[in-house]
Amino acid sequence: MWLKVLIASTLCMPFFATAELRHYVASLDQSQWKLSGNTPIICRLEHDIPAYGKAVFTSIAGKNHNLNFSLDMWLKPDQVTQATLMSMAPAWRPGILSKEITELTYQKYFSGEVPRNAAWSMLAELERGMEPTFYYADWYNQANKIAVGLSAVNFNRNYRDFKACLAGLLPYSFDDIAFTVLTYESGGSELTRFSKSQIAKVQEYLAYDSEIELVLIDAYTDSYGGRSINQRVSEQRADSVKNFFLSAGINQDRIHTVGHGERRHVASNASIDERGRNRRVVIRISKPM
Repeated sequence: MWLKVLIASTLCMPFFATAELRHYVASLDQSQWKLSGNTPIICRLEHDIPAYGKAVFTSIAGKNHNLNFSLDMWLKPDQVTQATLMSMAPAWRPGILSKEITELTYQKYFSGEVPRNAAWSMLAELERGMEPTFYYADWYNQANKIAVGLSAVNFNRNYRDFKACLAGLLPYSFDDIAFTVLTYESGGSELTRFSKSQIAKVQEYLAYDSEIELVLIDAYTDSYGGRSINQRVSEQRADSVKNFFLSAGINQDRIHTVGHGERRHVASNASIDERGRNRRVVIRISKPM
C-alpha cells in the first residue's frame, strides 16, 4: 500500500513531511551505459547508479536465450526485503503513466536479482525511454523509502550493440563442454566423426574463455590386442588430447592425464559396438565459480 502512496506522492509533496524518499538515479550528465562483455560466450551491459551501485544485464552462451539482471548494491540488504519494480517516466516526460513490472524479494546480504521475463521487460521499457525503478523500505528505518532508477539516457546505442552480442552467442555453454567423452575408430588414434565435432566445440569455446582452472584427461581402450600395447595406446590418446589443450593456451601445469589401458570398461567388449564404447577419452574441465 505504501508504494501506491509513494508513487502518487510525486503529485502530492506534503506526504514527505513525515517520510523520507531517497531516490538514486543517474542525472542526464551522469547516465552512461557500457558493454563490458562482448564475446561469443558472454554479453554484459552495465549502468552505474551514483552513490548506490551498478545495474548489470548478463547473458551467457547456451541452448536457450537466457538473461540475468543484478542490482549490485554497495550496501547489501541487512534483512529480507520486499520490493516492487515499476516502469516510471523520467521527470522530463510528464503525463506518462507508470506500470508495475514485478514484485521482488531481496535476500539478506545479496544483490537484487530479477527473473528472466522481468529483465527482458526492463530492457523493453528502457528502449522506449522509461526508467525501471525499484521501490522498497529502507531496511535500517522502515519509515524511509528507497527508489533506485535506471536512466534511459544513452541507452539505445549500447543496447543495439548488446543485442548484436546476443545474436552471436555460442549455442552451447561451459556446462555442455565441461564433461566430454571422445570415442575412437578401431585400432588407432582416429576420432569418430561425432567426437571430432565434440572436440571442435571444446576448441571454439576455449578460444574465448581464459578462466580454465583444471583439465583432467582419462584415456581407455577396448580389450582387443595385448594389454601392454593397449596401455601405450591409451597414453598416446591422452597425450594427443593434452596437446590439443596446450595449443589452446592452457597451462601445462593445469592438465593431468592418465592412460588406463583396457581397465575400467563401460561395456562388455563382446561386440563391435561395445568395444567402440570402451575406446574413449573422458575430459573433465573446471574453472572458478
